[in-house]
Amino acid sequence: MEPAYKCNPEYITDAKGRRKSVILSIHEFEELMEDLHDLAVLAERKEEPTASHTEIVEDLKRNGYLPD
Repeated sequence: MEPAYKCNPEYITDAKGRRKSVILSIHEFEELMEDLHDLAVLAERKEEPTASHTEIVEDLKRNGYLPD
């Protein structure tokens, strides 16, 4: 799966041409950090019970967040 954004890294190499470091724009770095955070949240919550769309809509209506 490709990310929703394009990453254009620049590399710092040693004398033999081996990649040693990466330079990203601030935007690319922030997007990457956000993706990592989202993945961590998903991993933490993977055992939580799920609810169907219908159940969620019914609950929102019952609690007055959606009109009947």
